[in-house]
Amino acid sequence: MRIAKVSASEFQQAFGALSDKARHEPIVITKHGRDSLVVMSAEEWARLKRRDRQVGLAADLPEERVEAVRNAEASDEFAHHEAELK
Repeated sequence: MRIAKVSASEFQQAFGALSDKARHEPIVITKHGRDSLVVMSAEEWARLKRRDRQVGLAADLPEERVEAVRNAEASDEFAHHEAELK
């Protein structure tokens, strides 16, 4: 998916239209040529917040989950990443 990018001044000039567009897809606002802000719908923001994860220790996991991770294999689609793990 190609993300729409606009400068801060472009966003100010077309606030209404770009705000409407941001209800359907995120808009990246740049400042001095660098990504600065992202405008998105409140629904998308809520969805992303629901995906927040809590950090835990592997030592606190039940043994069956640890064993499942030990025995897991990546699909062929991700085989090219295998070298990074070695």
